[in-house]
Amino acid sequence: MIKKMLLLSMMAIMMLSFAGCGQSDSEDVELTEVEQSGSVDVELTEVGDETIKVIKIVREATGLGLKEAKNLVDGAPSIVLEDTSPEQAEELKASLEEAGATVTIK
Repeated sequence: MIKKMLLLSMMAIMMLSFAGCGQSDSEDVELTEVEQSGSVDVELTEVGDETIKVIKIVREATGLGLKEAKNLVDGAPSIVLEDTSPEQAEELKASLEEAGATVTIK
């Protein structure tokens, strides 16, 4: 009788430990996906005809100086903002596209 109870309790412990392992792995994967989707990069693909307007928008968005912003714009394709929120990325994309630039959100 004691052997049966011991055996049953050991089986229950093993079942719980296996169930816990599978859940924690899938939860970790889901958390990683959420963390990755929480931030995006904004890439300036092409400048277009209004280079000065694009430089002004890049300066406002990044806080760079005139020379740094000009180098970033002239070096397109280049990343304008890294690890930003999707909402902020969409706003910047709309502003840059309004100035004639081509933008990709990654």
